[in-house]
Amino acid sequence: MTTKTRPGNAERLGRWLGGLWRGFMRQERGVSGWLIARGMPAGSATALLWIVKLAVLGALLYAAFWIALLLVFVVAAAWTAGQTSTDREDEHSFTTLETLRKKPGYDPNLYNDTSHEMYEED
Repeated sequence: MTTKTRPGNAERLGRWLGGLWRGFMRQERGVSGWLIARGMPAGSATALLWIVKLAVLGALLYAAFWIALLLVFVVAAAWTAGQTSTDREDEHSFTTLETLRKKPGYDPNLYNDTSHEMYEED
């Protein structure tokens, strides 16, 4: 019986993210060393890298804000569309002859209202 287990998805994701982080830190050290080799003081190189990191973070937060706002509008529009009444029976309901007779300009010949006193047979 073997006790060797395979790594799960969470462990694989953690290792992948750790590799990305290590690669990013390696690149950052390379850029810092390149700036220092070009004559920039070490403190200024570190400050410049922090400024770049904060600018990237700000851009990501800006994009996330607009995406979230767009999502709020989509959810609000969907909620509003779901709240509209689909009861349109009153709007297009059939009327009775009594209601039609009370309207001005009623012509019994148009409605084949044979019980009306003004109905004329052709």
